[in-house]
Amino acid sequence: MQTNPTHTSLVAVGDSFTEGMSDLLPDGSYRGWADLLAARMAARTPGFRYANLAVRGKLIQQIVDEQVDVAAGMRADVVTLVGGLNDALRPTCDMGRVRDLLTEAVERLAPNCKQLVLMRSPGRQGPVLERIRPRMEALFACVDDLAARHGAVVVDLYGAPALADPRMWDVDRLHLTAEGHRRVAEAVWQSLGYESEDPEWHAPMALTPPPGWAARRGADVRFARRHLLPWIGRRLTGRSSGDGRLPKRPELLPLEGPELLPYDGPSA
Repeated sequence: MQTNPTHTSLVAVGDSFTEGMSDLLPDGSYRGWADLLAARMAARTPGFRYANLAVRGKLIQQIVDEQVDVAAGMRADVVTLVGGLNDALRPTCDMGRVRDLLTEAVERLAPNCKQLVLMRSPGRQGPVLERIRPRMEALFACVDDLAARHGAVVVDLYGAPALADPRMWDVDRLHLTAEGHRRVAEAVWQSLGYESEDPEWHAPMALTPPPGWAARRGADVRFARRHLLPWIGRRLTGRSSGDGRLPKRPELLPLEGPELLPYDGPSA
């Protein structure tokens, strides 16, 4: 990978991780690592263009059907593709089918961009990760193989101790905080060959006293009521949090004005 390259466009493809949940902005919208990365790239290249096609809740079949051909047609310098973990979270998941669809996506995207970026997604420490770890690691083995065959860059977030820390995850336990998204943006930035601004993005967080028993149980109750039960309800009724939702940035357009300004406020 060249040092300090110049890219003129970026297209992000995926689900809620790439949409930016839970990096909440004051207006109620989500920012996220892809927006942060695009703003940093745009600061180096006047006229830089950016599209974010990701929509929360999307399965890999939906990403292939709804986003991949659109992204390929944009012929951007850089395309990021992250998908498959929503499938892995479901009680019944055909990982062979997931691998086939991811392969299809890569084979469509790689010839139509200058640099395809794939990821080994982060995993939060806890029982959910342990339950789906074999599926995640099977998915990542496929990612590594596809990257080797198609010249894609792989960003290893799964191997970053900081991003496994529960403090990097929002109260829903599924999405990164603003700090987590910042670190992901830095990881992709470096993987593309840009000069590091935070060489320790992957390092473990400083130790702090763990919350007490009562605080942990209260957090568990709030999590179940606000996030787990609604998630189960959607699964039982065949609904998704992304139903009817359009991408936040469906066209490959220049970044300008307030879009280029950083926001340092709290996460959701």
